[in-house]
Amino acid sequence: MAEMTEEKLAEYLEPVQEILSRYEKKERYLIPVLQEAQDEYGYLPEEVMKEIALGLNLSLSQVYGVVTFYSQFHQQPRGNNIIRVCMGTACHVRGGEGILNAIKDELGIDAGETTDDLEFTLESVACIGACGLAPVIMINDDTHGRLTPEKIPGIIAKYQ
Repeated sequence: MAEMTEEKLAEYLEPVQEILSRYEKKERYLIPVLQEAQDEYGYLPEEVMKEIALGLNLSLSQVYGVVTFYSQFHQQPRGNNIIRVCMGTACHVRGGEGILNAIKDELGIDAGETTDDLEFTLESVACIGACGLAPVIMINDDTHGRLTPEKIPGIIAKYQ
């Protein structure tokens, strides 16, 4: 994050301080505080993690350990649209890799990355649970199945 004045930093941290004010200063509240903070900021910037550590009487390394352990937490901004590409067995056998490559080509990013305009984040996942529709992707809460690489540009265009 770019350098901030103390005044701007204090203003930036107001939402996380409000979240912390609703909890006792105990380690057992770390995950719910992290979840609320991520909902507020969209991800968990270092400044926010430091404030959470301070607010719960924990070390930054304790907070960081939880954030890096659980895949639900993110340390970088995420796109408005999350694209999950299933790479489970059924999807893999039916061309999941080609679908992933088509999305990479369309967006110009790799799995685990976000477009510069913060419109899309691309994730490769182990299973979506829609094997009968393989290969499958999810964009936000929408499932798209029986895909071919040629269908990808039209699907992505609906979310732009």
